[in-house]
Amino acid sequence: MDGKALAARVRARVADDVAQLGELGLATVLVGEDPASAVYIRSKHNAAREAGIAPHDHHLSAGTTEDELLALVAELNADDAVDGILVQLPLPDHVDEARVLRAVDPVKDVDGFHPFNAGQLYVGEPTFVPGTPLGILALLKEYEVELKGRRAVVIGRSTIVGKPAAMLLLAEHATVTICHSRTRDLPAHTREADVLVAAVGRPATVTADMVKPGAAVIDVGINRTPAGLVGDVDPGAAEVAGLLTPVPGGVGPMTIAMLLENTVRAARFRRGLAPFPRR
Repeated sequence: MDGKALAARVRARVADDVAQLGELGLATVLVGEDPASAVYIRSKHNAAREAGIAPHDHHLSAGTTEDELLALVAELNADDAVDGILVQLPLPDHVDEARVLRAVDPVKDVDGFHPFNAGQLYVGEPTFVPGTPLGILALLKEYEVELKGRRAVVIGRSTIVGKPAAMLLLAEHATVTICHSRTRDLPAHTREADVLVAAVGRPATVTADMVKPGAAVIDVGINRTPAGLVGDVDPGAAEVAGLLTPVPGGVGPMTIAMLLENTVRAARFRRGLAPFPRR
């Protein structure tokens, strides 16, 4: 499943939407000097600029206090030039991550991490959904993977990927199982999956013998190893799966594309326009 190609089409569509709405603003907040986080922020800035969205960069020192960070979030909430707010995770240990994420205005929460938006997804009326789960669903639809009545297994229960991905699959009428570190006999579950999502952050969590022949396998993992970037799924699974996302080039590009789409969605909300349907 080619995430790069689909992401390019989504980003082109976003650029068209931005051209009609006028200039949009996406504020990013990075605290500290984590190299991986810095790379992610640069990628998001570049993608935003290409789509005509103005990035508002806020890079704070690792010693920034929780109160100082909350004050910045409050300023961004009130700034009419900012349509979306993204607080890059993880935050330093001395900052209450949950408190900061709750402080973001739900209407500007383009990451979909605020409890209000998580609740909207849970009750089947999603407003903002995290970009990675949205990208997963978009890839499955692009490749016409049947979900209704099919068995879907999600490995990982994070609030950023695993749980929202399960909710999206459930909304498409799949029968969903969430597996995790305490799951007994994980292969017994994965071998029954028509759709398998691996999102645990550990190389080769899924091996070829754990995959149902012909299954659609979504590899969310991005693990840095001496051999380079690898996913959570062993490459040998490609010989068994019907469809498999590559790492890199699968889910990763879709995450950023869907973030941009969420920013357009936020701008439409803020301008009193009907949000476009999920496409």
